Amino acid sequence: MYVIFFLLWIIFNGRITTEIVIFGLAVAAALYGFICKFMDFSPKRELLYLKKSGYLLQYLYHLIKEIIIANFATMRLICSAGRVVEPALIEFETHFRNDISRFLLANSITLTPGTITVAVDGDKFIVHCLDKTLADGIESSVFVRLLEKIEA
Repeated sequence: MYVIFFLLWIIFNGRITTEIVIFGLAVAAALYGFICKFMDFSPKRELLYLKKSGYLLQYLYHLIKEIIIANFATMRLICSAGRVVEPALIEFETHFRNDISRFLLANSITLTPGTITVAVDGDKFIVHCLDKTLADGIESSVFVRLLEKIEA
């Protein structure tokens, strides 16, 4: 976070001089000290976030990939004239420890075409799927596995 504060200082100043760098180092240190003291932040937590950023990037990659795949599956479902669409309402449980993981999973399901998170009650998710085929493996998806790794 200290490095980000310093880089923002340099970017907002628009040029690099000795005075700007020295003053920027002091301002970044003051801001970093402030957030550590008053906003419950610490260098340990920052290292933890850096370690887990790989999983978050992996999560984002899989989310984009699944959105693209679900787009084509939904288009195929809609454009096929002879196919009967069978909507499904499924329930499944996860074992997440915090609400952020539940929030990310619920929004990832809703962002994926053909599925909508209807309700989240604790660890229980209720999801509406446009077709039964879109519900296959939703409770043990790559999203659930990556979020469990992030929490660990």
